Amino acid sequence: MVMTPIWDIFSKRQKRMRGEMPDVYQYKTIPQELRVQIIHIITAAFKELELFHGTQWVYEPIHNTLCEEYGVFTLDERYRDQAKVAIFNFLLQTQETEKAIDVIEVSFGYIDSIVRNPRAAIANLAIEKLNNRFREHGVGYQYESDQIIRVDSQLIHSEVVQPALSMLLSDPIYKGTNAEFLNAHEHYRKQRYKECLNDCLKAFESCLKAICDQRRWNYNKKKDTAKRLIDIVFDKKLIPQSMQSHFTGLRSMLESGVPPLRNHLAGHGQGSQVVSVPEFIAAYALHLTAANILLLARAHDEKK
Repeated sequence: MVMTPIWDIFSKRQKRMRGEMPDVYQYKTIPQELRVQIIHIITAAFKELELFHGTQWVYEPIHNTLCEEYGVFTLDERYRDQAKVAIFNFLLQTQETEKAIDVIEVSFGYIDSIVRNPRAAIANLAIEKLNNRFREHGVGYQYESDQIIRVDSQLIHSEVVQPALSMLLSDPIYKGTNAEFLNAHEHYRKQRYKECLNDCLKAFESCLKAICDQRRWNYNKKKDTAKRLIDIVFDKKLIPQSMQSHFTGLRSMLESGVPPLRNHLAGHGQGSQVVSVPEFIAAYALHLTAANILLLARAHDEKK
């Protein structure tokens, strides 16, 4: 099987003309048609490795990873010794959307590693096709930075979140920031919104600390929180004076955005009443965190 691009076939164009293509993302189901298309993408991506090493060598690590995480011996008792068939049957049949996402994430994690090494173009095309298929079906997930993340707005994702992830992944000084930001996405995807806010703040503070470390700006590594770290980067004119007039209220945005959201809603004891963090607050915190991290990192790169 050859890795082919996505064709804009006649029936798809007609659906688009009739306004039948989804324009709002949903997260509850992975349509059967999409599951089949994803299997085609995975199969094509691994085809060359299958020819050289055999089917079991390619698919058994994926199968074993999922089995270990689920605490089972096989994904499908009927195909205990056929990892590829067991994986694909499980993906086609599971009614749990999160487990379907698990299979996709682990499979593309292996594509992103063992296929990328000899054939980067094939890995890149497979990931591009997966993300295109998600969008085509109106399913709000994307494969980014080694995991499936939830996407609420394609514009915000492409202009803010994706550049932030790319920057964090490419620069080793932001390794901690990247891990915490991805944890926030994972919490968000699994509807753990309070934990999402906590990791947003951790990522934001880690970015500030990484910049302070690189520039040898003194701060208390154990005690200084986001507010103090923000004071430091402004005092040191990380944002050039010539730019500050174009960012009216930037400091208040940074101070009144993510840190208080986390402090008020997630970071303190709940008392006698359980605090519920709404999904839209968690989404806002994620996007605000990404925008702030991107801004600070780019300012750091520009400041000599």
